[in-house]
Amino acid sequence: MIRVRVQVADFDLKEETDALLAAAAEAGAVASFLGVVRSTAARPIAALTLEHYPAMTQPALEAIAAEAQRRFDLLGCTVIHRVGRLLPGARIVLVLAAARHRQAALDGTGYLIDWLKTGAPFWKSEELPDGTTRWVEAREEDAEASARW
Repeated sequence: MIRVRVQVADFDLKEETDALLAAAAEAGAVASFLGVVRSTAARPIAALTLEHYPAMTQPALEAIAAEAQRRFDLLGCTVIHRVGRLLPGARIVLVLAAARHRQAALDGTGYLIDWLKTGAPFWKSEELPDGTTRWVEAREEDAEASARW
């Protein structure tokens, strides 16, 4: 079972985990990644806005989820990515991977989140405390993490 959603609304971690466990009854492990909007003293932001092109984003996320399921023998996975304007501390992305064994679940989750950081068709801009905005550039360490797969 693969569930992929791109949405404005928030999501419930327990509800999503329970749904995956119900669909992947033979799972011995569920690994997760929950991403939140971050603002730090060194890089403060007032908000993060994510844009996307639905006709491109949904199929791309579905394809990578199917590849993760095949590659890591996952019994199921959930990928939820929010779009729109999000404030610091807001949940932005959820990746869940269910497998018979923990390493496959952990690897599937790592693969999916690394791909989301580098290959997913989202465009991010940060709103700074003074009201100006800046586009978020790709980071070398994210590309290096994704290259290991």
